[in-house]
Amino acid sequence: MIAGLDDRSLGRPGAEDDDGVESTAPVWAVFGDLMAGLVGAFVLVLIGVLLVQMDLVSSLQSEVAKRQQEEQRRMALEKALAIPLQSGRVTLNNGRIGISGSVLFALNSAELRPEGRQLLQSLVPPLQVYLGERDEMLMVSGFTDDRPIQQGNLRFADNLELSAQRALTVTRALIAEGMPQQRVFSAAFGAEQPVASNAEEHGRALNRRVEMAPVPRAAPAPSTAAPGAVAQP
Repeated sequence: MIAGLDDRSLGRPGAEDDDGVESTAPVWAVFGDLMAGLVGAFVLVLIGVLLVQMDLVSSLQSEVAKRQQEEQRRMALEKALAIPLQSGRVTLNNGRIGISGSVLFALNSAELRPEGRQLLQSLVPPLQVYLGERDEMLMVSGFTDDRPIQQGNLRFADNLELSAQRALTVTRALIAEGMPQQRVFSAAFGAEQPVASNAEEHGRALNRRVEMAPVPRAAPAPSTAAPGAVAQP
């Protein structure tokens, strides 16, 4: 054997030194860490996608339940008001009961017509049952067209005051016909929220109206006792 030659210099297979083995080990370690990081990131993304899908499914189910509840509410209201609706003097749109202003009042007046009082009288029994079953209240809203109050009419300063008085008149008539006072309240909108164009008489007649809408009862405010007060047995 020639002096000074070892296995490495002779190029024998499988004779790599320790340095070669040590130089490849970190490469596999880095590769393993990279794969572990990728798998972890993939798992996090998958979990995020699943959470988003679960949230969407929950929102969809909630919306479906809400729509079903609204449909049941509408059908119950239609059933309760079947006879007045058939007469054509009452409309029902999105849970709002509409009555033409000409049925209830003369132009620029808040005095209830006799036929208007009869109509309200027919609405009280079914509405009273409907509200009682759901523990709801009835909001009576007054609306007008955009024409100013006629000159010489000193009872009302403007359309808002006219709509307020009409809503109050209907509210009082409902109470007089048997509607519990704690179940009904009034609101005024004047010429706001028109349902038709005020450019022609037909549209203005539609805007002169009174609407009644069942609304949830407000939650009672929590009672607060004064400091040092003693509850009575």
